[in-house]
Amino acid sequence: MPIPQALRGKLAAPVIGAPMFLVSFPPLVAALCKAGVVGTFPHVNARPAEQFEQWLTQLETELEQHRREHPDRPAAPFGVNLVVHRTNPRFQQDLETVVRHRVPLVLTSLGHPGEVVGRVHAYGGLVFSDVTNAAHARKAAQAGVDGLICVGGGAGGHAPTQSAFSLVREIREFWDGCLVLGGSINDGWQVRAAEMLGADFAYMGTRFIASRESAASEDYKRMLVESGVEDLVYTDRLSGIGCNFLKPSLARHGVDPATLPPKTPDLSVLTDTTAKVWRDLWTAGHGIATIHDVPSVAGIVARLAAEYRAACGRGPSAALAG
Repeated sequence: MPIPQALRGKLAAPVIGAPMFLVSFPPLVAALCKAGVVGTFPHVNARPAEQFEQWLTQLETELEQHRREHPDRPAAPFGVNLVVHRTNPRFQQDLETVVRHRVPLVLTSLGHPGEVVGRVHAYGGLVFSDVTNAAHARKAAQAGVDGLICVGGGAGGHAPTQSAFSLVREIREFWDGCLVLGGSINDGWQVRAAEMLGADFAYMGTRFIASRESAASEDYKRMLVESGVEDLVYTDRLSGIGCNFLKPSLARHGVDPATLPPKTPDLSVLTDTTAKVWRDLWTAGHGIATIHDVPSVAGIVARLAAEYRAACGRGPSAALAG
């Protein structure tokens, strides 16, 4: 499958760090890029909008300095996630900022990527689009995106119920361009498995929440380490779209998952009326099953790169041996 030239030869492993609301700030993005994987952040993490431009300048300066000082291991490109839905009041202003800074990789979500494709392609940038089903993937492909990010079941944050195994193979039936697979990917073995399924890159989020450079609170990171898949609940009652939440974070704010009917958002279920989704009610994916520590980003990437190399060099399956 075609891998864009801008991403060739600069990665320690074929991984894109997913943009995470209130978690992915410049320190995490820069650490990911320096370690050899693509770092990204949602534009709405920068508040107010003026801070968005400051963050882009900060990342450009820091990564360029790294490239000068370490020519033998250049930093990976960084990317920005744009929410393109018509209800996002910052979309147009922040798109102008993206174009002005010639951001190398733009990830679109929650809307049609057509306008972004035209503006970003004009300066030679790449546009990847988040999709959670084949219908979304077809529309994004028709809009001319450079890559599709297939977010499968078990992902942190908003996620579908369709298995990543099913989704990636369904989309590969009609898409031969660059493909990124996300959903419960946590180590180098799973990155290699994503490639075997037909993906070019793996999309990893939850694993990087539990890192030193993450903007998540220490309490959030500790909860990830101490929790398992049984501590997740999938519901649409808190954000309007199906999402995996950490049960302990719900319980501390008076939410009983057993009493949540499967309908639209209703924050009246909160006994703590000051609690906010994302800030206080936290999310994680099924990758939580094997998160047991909170190392540096460099440590995480070094580990998964070693695992990835081991998985690539693994011999034939014992089940096929004579």
